[in-house]
Amino acid sequence: MYDQRICKSFYDCFLPDPESIKEGPDGIEINRKAIRNPEKYRNLCASKALTVAGEEKSTGELLKEIEKDIPFYREDGGVTFSGGEPLSQGDEFISLLKELKKKQMDVAVETSLHVSWAQVERCIPWVSTFLVDIKHTDPGKFKTFTGGNVHLVLGNLRKLDNSGAKIIIRVPVIPGFNHTFPEMKEIIDLAASLKQVGEIHFLPYHTYGKEKYRMLSMEYPMRNLLPVQKPELKEYTDYAQSLGLMVTKES
Repeated sequence: MYDQRICKSFYDCFLPDPESIKEGPDGIEINRKAIRNPEKYRNLCASKALTVAGEEKSTGELLKEIEKDIPFYREDGGVTFSGGEPLSQGDEFISLLKELKKKQMDVAVETSLHVSWAQVERCIPWVSTFLVDIKHTDPGKFKTFTGGNVHLVLGNLRKLDNSGAKIIIRVPVIPGFNHTFPEMKEIIDLAASLKQVGEIHFLPYHTYGKEKYRMLSMEYPMRNLLPVQKPELKEYTDYAQSLGLMVTKES
């Protein structure tokens, strides 16, 4: 990621590979597709204008990081895996879940369920709570906005519910996509129809991601959409509660 505002033009970032990062008319230019080893750039920029997001870690290294926080977990704490999509990880992810189970640590996984059922099923014995992201129920709108298959998501959700796993539904509330009562009602009705779902979270759209898009030289697709304010969620909250669901409105 590159933040031109704090760049001091030391040009140390040119050294690993001049074809990947070089000077342009408006500062440095990054050919991210040409970068084969991002680690060469980690801690290279003295001004921190150029940073490498993400690290590769082994199961053992992750376990050590998690164990550092054990004193803070107490009875109601645990580990939450988010993403990206945790369920798309390989067998190492299952190994880590098993190790956490041995240590009697509660594990939650945030997932879109947009993976094969086999990838979901293998995790069930090791996960305490699935935090399932449901964006929409309409196949066409889901495909247009996400490029995904809503039938895959909803099919996995029903199978997960039938497995007896604890599920919490999380709904990003996004203007122009699902921020209407008829659309949200469909999602809430779905949640209320499932045996293992007793709780739904509404996540109002915000613009926190704009800076990351800018630093990755990507166009921000939501452009000038205004953030959703908590009072706008009241109609959804009232309806969900009328169906017996516990509701959380997240910031």
